[in-house]
Parts: sequence; structure tokens; C-alpha cells
Amino acid sequence: LTWSPQGRLFQVEYAMEAVKQGSATVGAKSNTHVVMVSLKRAPHAELSSYQKKIFRVDDHVAVAVAGLTADGRLLCKFMRNECMTHKFVYESTMPVSRLVTRVADKNQASTQKSGKRPFGVGLLVAGVDKTGTHLFQTCPSGMYFDYKAVAIGARAQSAKTYLENHFEAFANLSLDDLVKHALLALNQTLGENVELSS
Repeated sequence: LTWSPQGRLFQVEYAMEAVKQGSATVGAKSNTHVVMVSLKRAPHAELSSYQKKIFRVDDHVAVAVAGLTADGRLLCKFMRNECMTHKFVYESTMPVSRLVTRVADKNQASTQKSGKRPFGVGLLVAGVDKTGTHLFQTCPSGMYFDYKAVAIGARAQSAKTYLENHFEAFANLSLDDLVKHALLALNQTLGENVELSS
């Protein structure tokens, strides 16, 4: 990594930009459920298929990615190994906050070593453990945030605006209503004359 004269790390900023240009992903949580929805971008070539954007990590945790999908799969594999190790040692599921902290530490470590580049992916980590439902966002810089509802990826600001206007009602919503709100927020990220379809 190289520092600019102003003390900025351009590679970290480029990694954050890769997240902003990735497929839009929305997460929302209630007291009982956490949902994540993501856009499937149409493949550029006729013979290619869609890339998965939401991955199962463990029985109680899932991850949605925005940015470089290959980096997201690598971090997802790391998270699976962490969950398996925790289950083997402690005979219980890993707390979601601890798992997110481990991933954030891995992200941060790659910003300070000269032989590595920052991961160009942002993660939404959704899970349920003994303390309740959780929705976290991780950044390539190593920072992580706990949210009630959040959107990342391309045109995420319009989805965030929708979520900011409606998140106070999420706490007591049913699963179906929570999914509807997440899809309506995701719909905000689409361009003019474009509609969501399955």
C-alpha cells in the first residue's frame, strides 16, 4: 500500500468505490427476522449465468455481497471456517457480533500489509443468536456497523432514503411484510422504466 502526501490510502478508497459500483443489496431486520435481498444483474454474454450474491455461512448466519464477488466468496469461506472452529471448540454457534469482528479484523489487516490489497467487497451479515437478530455491514477499510436496515451497492442512497422513512415500523413486522419493505427499497435502486422481476 502507498500513502499519499495527504495521508490517504488510495487503494482502500478504490476498494470502497468497488463496493459502490457492485449490485445493490438491501438488508432489514425486525425483532424476530432478518431479511436480505439483492439484484441479479443480467449476464453480459449469452452463455454466462448470474453470480450468486447471497451466501449461507452457518445455520444462523448468511452474507450478502456488493463489489468483487470473488473477494466476497473468499471472505465467506473464511467465515464458514470460523463458525466451524467455534462450534468444534465451544459446542455452540458463534455469536454474530464476534464473527463480524473477525471479518473486520481480516479486512483491516489487508490495509496495512504491503503484499496484500484491500478486499474490494462490502458485506451485509445477517444472523440470529441468543441476543436476538443482527444486521451488520462491513467495509474494505475494516470498519463495521450494526443496522436496523441498510443498503449497499449501486444507487444504494435511494434505497437508504426509503429505509430511513420506514425503518421505525420494522421492529414488529411479520416476515412477509419485512420482505415487502426490503423489495420496495431494492426497487428504488433501479433506473427509470425498470421493474423488479423474479
